[in-house]
Amino acid sequence: MRKTWAVALAATLVLSVTGGTAQARPGPQDTVRFATFNASLNRSAEGELLDDLSTLDDEQARVVAEVIQRSRPDVLLVNEFDYVPNNAAADAFRRNYLEVPQNGAEPIHYPYAYTAPVNTGVQTGHDLNRDGMVGGPDDAHGFGEFVGQYGMLVLSRHPIDTDRVRTFQTFLWKDMPDALLPDDPATPEPTDWYSAEMLETLRLSSKSHWDIPVQTGRRTVHVLAAHPTPPSFDGPEDRNGTRNHDEIRFWADYVTPGRSGYIYDDEGRRGGLRPGERFVVVGDYNADPFDGDSTEDAIHRLLDAPRVHDTAPASVGAAVAARLQGGANDEHRGRPWLDTADFGDESPGNLRVDYVLPSRGMKTGRSGVFWPVPGTRLDHLNDASDHHLVWVDVRP
Repeated sequence: MRKTWAVALAATLVLSVTGGTAQARPGPQDTVRFATFNASLNRSAEGELLDDLSTLDDEQARVVAEVIQRSRPDVLLVNEFDYVPNNAAADAFRRNYLEVPQNGAEPIHYPYAYTAPVNTGVQTGHDLNRDGMVGGPDDAHGFGEFVGQYGMLVLSRHPIDTDRVRTFQTFLWKDMPDALLPDDPATPEPTDWYSAEMLETLRLSSKSHWDIPVQTGRRTVHVLAAHPTPPSFDGPEDRNGTRNHDEIRFWADYVTPGRSGYIYDDEGRRGGLRPGERFVVVGDYNADPFDGDSTEDAIHRLLDAPRVHDTAPASVGAAVAARLQGGANDEHRGRPWLDTADFGDESPGNLRVDYVLPSRGMKTGRSGVFWPVPGTRLDHLNDASDHHLVWVDVRP
């Protein structure tokens, strides 16, 4: 019954929902396709990713590369790409996978790449999770078995102005005004899960926040990349949920005039974007507008920011998958065709957690989520990751 329904749904929605698997790039030549993809190209030990990408036969990397080749973004953030200095892993991925045709898809060339250190695996020296021990992935600034696990990579067909990149890896959580710090429910004092000593060193970003200027013709577009922590894997203090909220809020404040004065980057420069600057927020933000475990207004802080434009990328594949899988999806309040991640059927179900959000004032065109309809020719690409590539065409 569900399969019969899915076929009918796909035939109906394909007429009204943008997205899916188009490899062609119709439209004006000055259109730039921005995308984000949590590709799950992370490994369990340091050095494993570079070893895998130095070959031509890593099956996961081949499938991830095919997704990218068929989506053909011009500027792409890859989440969960372990950090390796000197762009070594990025170079191997480009050379051995993206520039090699995968399953009949056209190769794609990215002459520009940016990656930098992240907070995962960087130890704080404190017992953040209160398990009686200091050390391990839960006591790092960002959860990680080793330094740089679950890192980020930006690939671009347009020049990256590396001299003007701003990173916010070391910004302290306590320095955000009215920060949503976690509370120990066993004490009467508010927001006291972390001691004052811990807060003197605890960073806000679980990976990092990057402002990467990309030169698109005569225009500069700031690619604002991040990957906030999942709002789960904690207790009633909700230390990950509150952090997820404030990691998302950081960009909302950064792009809003009058709200970014408290921000400082890793070089000590203060403030956010100047009024009128063009930007695109990209990343896996681990927060759905209506469903899942994030705090109630986490992603709305960003979606409702006055300079942010949500084009609501969608796909037929996501709607069909939600119906076929059932479970928690049947109880969701959000629209299933906007989902970007395929999580456990019973909990939390499929969610919209990956975003490409241009600034207002830039013309937008097509947008979509690369989620092939289950049972169709490209269905195998749905196994590349539990997340799906999200893209938006922009005319800067």
